[in-house]
Amino acid sequence: MTVDDTDETLPVEFAADAMSYDENAQIVRATGNVVVVRGSYRLNAEEVVYDRNSGIVTARGDVRVIDAIGNEVFAGEVELDDELRDGAIDGFLLALEGGGRLAAAKGTRTGGISVLDRAVYSPCNVVGEGGCPKEPLWQIKAVSITHDPEAHRIRYKDARFELFGVPILWLPSLSHSDSADARASGLLIPSLRIDNNNGVSLRQPYFFALNDSSDLTIAPTVYTEVLPALSAEYRKLTSRGPFSVGGIVTYSDTETFTRNGNDYTLHDDIRGYFYGNGQFNFDENWRTTFGVRLTTDDTFLRRYDISRDTTLRNFARVERFGSEAYLNVEAWAFQGLALDDEQGTIPIALPIADFRYTPGQELAGGRVSVEASTATITRTDGMDSFRLSAGGQWQASTITPFGQKITATALLRSDTYRTNDSALAEIPSYAGEEGWESRFIPAAAIDMTWPLAGPAFGGTQLITPRVQISASPHGVNDGIPNEDSRAVDLETSNLFDISRFPGHDRWEGGPRVTYGVSYRLDRPRWLIEAEVGQSYSLDDQPSSLPEGTGFAERFSDLVGRNTLRIGRRFDIVHRYRLDKDSLKLRRNEIDLTLGGRRDYVTLGYLKLDRDIGLEDLADREEARAGGRLQMTRYWSVFGSLIVDLTNEAEDPLSLANGFDPIRHRVGFQYEDECFRFGLTWRRDYSEIQDFQRGNTFLFNVALKNIGG
Repeated sequence: MTVDDTDETLPVEFAADAMSYDENAQIVRATGNVVVVRGSYRLNAEEVVYDRNSGIVTARGDVRVIDAIGNEVFAGEVELDDELRDGAIDGFLLALEGGGRLAAAKGTRTGGISVLDRAVYSPCNVVGEGGCPKEPLWQIKAVSITHDPEAHRIRYKDARFELFGVPILWLPSLSHSDSADARASGLLIPSLRIDNNNGVSLRQPYFFALNDSSDLTIAPTVYTEVLPALSAEYRKLTSRGPFSVGGIVTYSDTETFTRNGNDYTLHDDIRGYFYGNGQFNFDENWRTTFGVRLTTDDTFLRRYDISRDTTLRNFARVERFGSEAYLNVEAWAFQGLALDDEQGTIPIALPIADFRYTPGQELAGGRVSVEASTATITRTDGMDSFRLSAGGQWQASTITPFGQKITATALLRSDTYRTNDSALAEIPSYAGEEGWESRFIPAAAIDMTWPLAGPAFGGTQLITPRVQISASPHGVNDGIPNEDSRAVDLETSNLFDISRFPGHDRWEGGPRVTYGVSYRLDRPRWLIEAEVGQSYSLDDQPSSLPEGTGFAERFSDLVGRNTLRIGRRFDIVHRYRLDKDSLKLRRNEIDLTLGGRRDYVTLGYLKLDRDIGLEDLADREEARAGGRLQMTRYWSVFGSLIVDLTNEAEDPLSLANGFDPIRHRVGFQYEDECFRFGLTWRRDYSEIQDFQRGNTFLFNVALKNIGG
């Protein structure tokens, strides 16, 4: 039934088991499963009386009113205007769209704003698992509570906060978001921590929603052992993309301390950290990205528990994407935070440019790609270099009648270098000849794979032998500086590359044959993968590769990778490198994940025993463990551990004694529908200047729907 209202544009729509209409009194009466709708407001009740003269709607019995936002009012009896928006309500229970409930014996709604007298707010359950009533874990009681759905705010007058039914805090006034708007301004969750470096600290962030596309978070932190700090982060979503900038700043007192027998003094000064990142899309082809990270000194990030990075990377990048071409121009700068870093020897790359073109049409039955690149590396106190490269590649594949896939590759590349101050190179083998150097690199390879598939062990197995023959000239690295090819190691991911160096500056020359086999077994909920391979140099000329990399001699070491996955709760990956002569493990890396999202264990082990004393990737041995256990519905425990197992035989420069914990973390957490509490204990075992080894205790308490 629809009742027209001549004074309003929206009709009042009724549905009920029984309805009557008194034309003289202008009263509509509906009983039994009554539904009244006007615009975006809806009312459900057992009985509704609508007086068209006064515009009053009276509803009784299991009354439920849903507003335009999604908030729900439950009551025994209500008296509303005919817009179903304003009126008086007895037995007021307001279920908020964002979670949480407001309750009072009486309340009113005016202009959509609800005012409840002697009311209570809580998002906690009030019914136990057995269906019996229970006291909410926490609640806020007040003389008056006002809910403004348009502003998404709840305001209290003369309020008290109760935990487990016990009043613990009186608040003359209070305001917070109703959680329907995730971007509402207000206090966020505070954090309390205790550590050896800064004492007891309390951090209280505040979130400002500046507008629909930008916000600001400011977080002051006070400490018992050092001066306060202030952090801030600004975020903005523009029409072209997002960006954010932020940082933290403080002032340090003079400190004198001793680490590893060395005396250090930290003078009065400003200390801080700045960061920023963003990405802007100018159109469907052009994009720019940037990232900035800067700090005032080597240990600020570690002491204030912001980051444990030893290198901060700063970059700016412009890219163009096309259907056949790609252009990338970027600049990089680095800040070294390790104790032995000298900033003057750390490179600045400006610019680095890369252009690639792959035409759609084929040439002689194969695909052609062309690439040109340049890199300029400068140092304020070290070697400088410039590189200009251009080259092309042709590649064609065919399948034989017996199922083998044959791929032929031909490559030509020309590089021109200029090196300045080569005598200042930190490591002589990385230096180039002073002045200009050029080289021309031709290379070719024939690659054959033979996939053999069939049923086995209740599933499908795939065995794929692979053989590759490749050739390129020796001696192309003479006089060339090494900026981007230092951390070289043989593994399954690069075994069949024509050159197994990671960058442009070094090229692996000579003819060689590379061979291997991969295996895969797919069963329902099971997956087994394995691959192993090796290479053999076809001539006996000296290799340009450093000893210990695994392929500096005619026969390379054996490299492999094994994977076992059972369902979604078990995954183990084993990567290894075996010495070609003794079959000793030169690389042994195991990663195990057991469990799901709620309960899981992760174990990791890495041992690099390659006798490399020169390259960037030093030998080491370490073990890692982590996990989480959901003990009950609400209680969980978690922890992690990193141990340095390196001994003097593996690395003469290592300070570890074969079992040297680096860091461990243990904690527990309680979390239900309205409350979260956690305690974490972490211990650091390293000391670096003003960063002390010792314990850190982190407390976190969160009231859901208040502060995050």
